[in-house]
Amino acid sequence: MSPPSGQLLPREPLDMLYISVETAIAVASVLGNVLVILVVALNRGLRDPTFCFIVSLALADIAVGTLVIPLAVVISLGLRTQFFTCLFLSCLLLIITQSSILSLLAIAVDRYLRVKIPTRYGVIVTERRAWVAVCVCWLLSALAGMVPMLGWHNPDPSANLTTAGGDIVCHFTTVMSMDYMVYFNFFGWVVAPLSIMIGLYAQIFHVIRRQLNRRAEATCDASRYYRKELKLAKSLALVVLLFALCWLPLHVMNCVDFFCAGSCAVPQSAVYVGIFMSHVNSAVNPLVYAFRIARFRATLLQIWRRWVLCHPAGPSPCQPCPPLAEKTPCPPIASAPAPEHQG
Repeated sequence: MSPPSGQLLPREPLDMLYISVETAIAVASVLGNVLVILVVALNRGLRDPTFCFIVSLALADIAVGTLVIPLAVVISLGLRTQFFTCLFLSCLLLIITQSSILSLLAIAVDRYLRVKIPTRYGVIVTERRAWVAVCVCWLLSALAGMVPMLGWHNPDPSANLTTAGGDIVCHFTTVMSMDYMVYFNFFGWVVAPLSIMIGLYAQIFHVIRRQLNRRAEATCDASRYYRKELKLAKSLALVVLLFALCWLPLHVMNCVDFFCAGSCAVPQSAVYVGIFMSHVNSAVNPLVYAFRIARFRATLLQIWRRWVLCHPAGPSPCQPCPPLAEKTPCPPIASAPAPEHQG
């Protein structure tokens, strides 16, 4: 007998394990990304356009922990509700995912401009314009994610029901059209942005390596500038790589299910692993920032010492490096190099 509207179907042991793991991921995602936003708010040296996009990505990851994971659990386990209520909940999952990948794309464009036009970057890319770009990313994500609500969805199975209410068991694949998920969402909003990001980061590393190899012409300021950009670009490229590794398996399973047309079925356990990996991505980004970005790590340690260990505040975190100068003579080759701040 089906449960009444608004109630979940009975849970199996695999479902209970899935709920437990998802709960742990949700807590880690929220706590880690709240710390990301707190670090950026406290460290003036991190208030630049790049970290505006990182904050946007952190907000999307917080939404994963507070909204997407609970909704994914409900949708995966089955909730009896109206067809369009289930469709709307499924669309919310897509909006958060697309906002994450557009934030990553904005970060890649920002870093490309920073190494391609270093002397004009500060004039062209301002903090205000960065926040406008963040708003555009979220707006585009909302528009793309709500496309199924306009008609690109599966037929409503409750339309032929004669029972009052016409409730359905809410599953993602019940309401969401797989041709939308494969052609529009995957190829259009995952593969295409990831391909652009790969091209941008390849160009970023090419420009930086070329500039660092021009030792005879490079100034000391230029060398420090491009080495700093190289370290940060590697860290942000790692974030993109982790996003791809975590999200592609679930999309590949959608493609297998769609192109096989029912002749081959993806095991439910594999689907759970794919969902699990996609949500883990939101929890690992703060770890990348903490271990790879020195300015971020320094502020995070200050927060830990002051608010958790109750130690007096230490010296303020490092400030952003000055803009690239046109010409600064290098010291003699024989002199010892000055220690370089990593960040």
